[in-house]
Amino acid sequence: MSTMMIKEEAHKLIDLIAIWDDLMHELYVRKTIDHGLTDSNAGRTKDVQKIRKKYGLPK
Repeated sequence: MSTMMIKEEAHKLIDLIAIWDDLMHELYVRKTIDHGLTDSNAGRTKDVQKIRKKYGLPK
């Protein structure tokens, strides 16, 4: 296998890894949002002002 072919294959693998990483991130974000919406619809929320006060954040 020539050096050029090896480099091309390496680039293809890197592109696939980047695509896979993007896909996994997107799935994680969607799952997190879905869980948040489920909790919100079920009334499992916390008051923003109480959270800000707990952590000393500005209003």
